[in-house]
Amino acid sequence: MEEKKELLSLDKQELEALLGELGEPRYRAGQIFPQLHRGISPDEMTNIGRATRERLAKVAFYHLPLVRKKLVSALDGTIKYLFELADGHCVESVLMHYEHGTTICISSQVGCAMGCKFCASTIGGKVRNLTAGELVGQVIAAAKDSGERIGGIVMMGIGEPLDNFDNVVKFLQLVNHAEGQNIGYRHISLSTCGLVDRIDRLAALSLPITLSISLHAADDETRSAIMPVNSRYNIAALLDACRRYYAKTGRRISFEYTLIAGKNDAPEAAKRLALLLNRSLRTRTETMPIHVNLIPVNEVAETGFQRADKRAVSRFCAVLEENGIRATVRRRLGSDINASCGQLRRAELAADEAAKNQ
Repeated sequence: MEEKKELLSLDKQELEALLGELGEPRYRAGQIFPQLHRGISPDEMTNIGRATRERLAKVAFYHLPLVRKKLVSALDGTIKYLFELADGHCVESVLMHYEHGTTICISSQVGCAMGCKFCASTIGGKVRNLTAGELVGQVIAAAKDSGERIGGIVMMGIGEPLDNFDNVVKFLQLVNHAEGQNIGYRHISLSTCGLVDRIDRLAALSLPITLSISLHAADDETRSAIMPVNSRYNIAALLDACRRYYAKTGRRISFEYTLIAGKNDAPEAAKRLALLLNRSLRTRTETMPIHVNLIPVNEVAETGFQRADKRAVSRFCAVLEENGIRATVRRRLGSDINASCGQLRRAELAADEAAKNQ
């Protein structure tokens, strides 16, 4: 028996083709597609007949992530969702409020295979990739639950987006569609730990999204100790890919640097970082715009890492600025609900395991 298609993973042309196979006029896609992306299931649609709904139900399914747990920050209104997928696995999304509008941080995988030592998302490894429909489903479900218009997306939740390349690219196209969420590419940021081959594939598509590189160290020894991916693609190879990405797209790349007390937060580390970026990305003929986003590490019990104190963070930022590197310290939202991704899922998995053992 042929597996049912996931409606939210279909673009409008694919939906037209499916309806054509069912003997339905292709214009029905124009009636159905926008409603799917507003969180309306075919069973709830009043502009298509019962026969059409029944035919569709035989070959396709519609499922939005369910809100398994929801935490709301009393400090800034940040909302952290633990979403349950159709197969029972869970991922996290975070809804954040800024002066310019509401942004959602979404997950791209159940778990993560990258093994970054400071990250809660990778504990337990990768379970599976999310489909394009499960990616867009997080946006729809959060908008539906909160009643808010989401105008920006950050792909910085659980998982490595470029390790799920095809589904992530399909998601970007779906969420950008004028009859879908209609979120402009320039309001979407994708974060990667540095999969060089995938960065090149992404550059070839020339999508005007913002690429964020998780760098976190200025030398291979330090980076390899906290990011296993560096043994596969070292810093030199990664920055070469960044130059190629900028040459192809003209889009500024943001570099993320997680500050870990006693590991990479000294002023000398800031000087090495500035020297590395200036030498690698700026030449006599081309000056690539560089921005470093400083992120005090989220303290996770399993890692033992501690946040750099405020003075160390300010000093690090100042050294970068003094050496010609624009830097900002990421505003910490939802601190009272542990809004960084991975921790809520871990807690829920532990609770489930404890319940099984009772």
